[in-house]
Amino acid sequence: MRIYPPTVDDIGFLLSLAVFFIGLNIFLFTLFSSTYITKPLLILILVASSLTAYFMDTYHVVIDTSMIRNTLQTNLSESSDLLSVKLIGYLLLLGILPSYLVYRSKVTYPGFKQALIEKVLMLLLSVGLMAGSMYLFSKHYTSFIREHKPLRYHANPSYWIYSIVKYVNKTYFDGPVILQPVGRDAMIDRNQSKKLVIMVVGEAARADHFSLNGYSKLTNPELGKLDIINYPQFYSCGTSTAASVPCMFSKFGRENYSYKKGIGHENVIDILKHTGKVSLLWRDNNSDSKGVALRIPYQDYKTSKNNTICSADGSECRDSGMLVGLDRYIAEQNSSSILIVLHQMGNHGPAYYKRYPEAFAHFKPVCQTNQLEQCSREEIGNAYDNALRYSDAFLAKSISLLQRYDGEYQTALIYMSDHGESLGEKGVYLHGMPYFMAPDAQKHIGTFLWLGKSMQQHYALAKLKKDAARQHTHDALFHTLLGLFGVQTKVYNPQLDLLHVAR
Repeated sequence: MRIYPPTVDDIGFLLSLAVFFIGLNIFLFTLFSSTYITKPLLILILVASSLTAYFMDTYHVVIDTSMIRNTLQTNLSESSDLLSVKLIGYLLLLGILPSYLVYRSKVTYPGFKQALIEKVLMLLLSVGLMAGSMYLFSKHYTSFIREHKPLRYHANPSYWIYSIVKYVNKTYFDGPVILQPVGRDAMIDRNQSKKLVIMVVGEAARADHFSLNGYSKLTNPELGKLDIINYPQFYSCGTSTAASVPCMFSKFGRENYSYKKGIGHENVIDILKHTGKVSLLWRDNNSDSKGVALRIPYQDYKTSKNNTICSADGSECRDSGMLVGLDRYIAEQNSSSILIVLHQMGNHGPAYYKRYPEAFAHFKPVCQTNQLEQCSREEIGNAYDNALRYSDAFLAKSISLLQRYDGEYQTALIYMSDHGESLGEKGVYLHGMPYFMAPDAQKHIGTFLWLGKSMQQHYALAKLKKDAARQHTHDALFHTLLGLFGVQTKVYNPQLDLLHVAR
C-alpha cells in the first residue's frame, strides 16, 4: 500500500495484477499437468505454498534461491524453533484442507486429442488474461517491471517455484564441481613466532545493538573492560549463514562470490593447511561450517555428545561449551601455530529467549515465543539483547583463555558475525533477504579484534584503532588471517588485511 496507494486507478491495477498472476498460475499448471500428475502436483504446490505464505506473512522474508539453500542446510534443532500453532493453522487451512478437496475431486480425463485441444485452449486463455491485464494498465506495468522488481519476489507460488528451478539448475546441472587449488605457493618463514588465534564466527549479531557501538543498553559489559579494537562500520558478505560463512573465508569477496565459486575453490583455511605449520580445528555450535571446514578436523558441539554445557534435555547447548577441552588440544599441538574456529549459535532467531541461560536475562520483559509478531518491539529487543550479553561473556572467556598462553604464543582473537538481524523494523523479522533490498540491520554486523600483549608489540595500536573507524567488510577476513600468520602467497592482498596499516 505504500507503493500503490488506494486510489481508484491503483486499485484497478492491483486487481489486474491479481488477474495476471491467476493467468500465470493457470498457464504453468496447464503446461505441466497430465493424467497422472495433475492431482499430486496441485497438492504439493498447495502444501508448499501454505508454508511459504506463513513465513512470508509472519516474518516478511523472501523465498529466493539463497533462502532455499539456507533452509536445506538448516538442522532439525534450528527448524524446531520455527514450529508454532500459527504455522500448523496455515498448513491445515491453506494446505491440507484444499489438498483434501483436490484429492476427493473426481476428474474425467478425455482422450489424447481432446486433451491436447483443451490444453491449448486453456493456455491461450491464460495468455489472454495476462496480455489483457498488461494492455489495460500498460503504464502501471512499465513502472512495476522497471522500478518495483522486489514486489515480484512476494508472488506465491510462482516466485518460489522459479527459485527452486533456479536453485536446482545452479546446484545440480551447472557442471561438475572440481575443487580448484588456491594459494598452493603458501609458506611461512621458519623464524616466525608461534601464533595462537581464535576466530569466532558470530550468528545474527547486528552492530547497532552492541554497546561498544553506542547502543543504550549495556550488551557488552565484559568486552567493554578489555583493550579491543572495535569495528563500528563492518558489513557482511551476505544476509544468511549459508551465504556469508563460505564467502567470508573465500578469496573472492562479496562482489565476485557465488555459491559455485565457494564450493569449487579452496579457502583461507585450506591455505593455512598448505603451509604445514598451522594446526587447525573447527568447533561448531551452529548448523555446520557450510563447506569451509571439510578438509580439517571438525567437531560438532550442537549436542551433548561433545558439548558438556547443555540444557537438561540436551535441546540447547551453549557456546561456552566449545571452550571446554581447548587447553588439552593446545597442549597436544607441540610447536605448531594454531587456529581455532568457533562457530556460535549466538543470536539465532526467532527463539532468542533460548539462546542464553536465565542468569543472563538482564533485560525484561522478554519475548518467550517464536511468534515474534505476538510480542512488542521491546520484548523482542530484550530477548535479543540478552543473547548478545551471553555472547559477550563467552567472548570474554575466550580472550581469558588466550591470555593464559600469551607468553608461549603470540595470541589474538577475531570476532565477526556472519550477518545481522531484523527485529521487526517495518514489519521485517530475522534475515536472509536479497542483499540489494535487505535493510542495514541484516548487513551491518558486530566485529572486533583483540591482540595479546606479545602480539601488540608488532603493531601500532593507535593506527589500528583509527583505521577501525572506517568502513570494512567480510572481504578482509581472508587476507587478515594470512597476514596474522605471516603467510607468503600470491593471493594475499595487504590492502585488505585489517592489520597491514599498523605493521
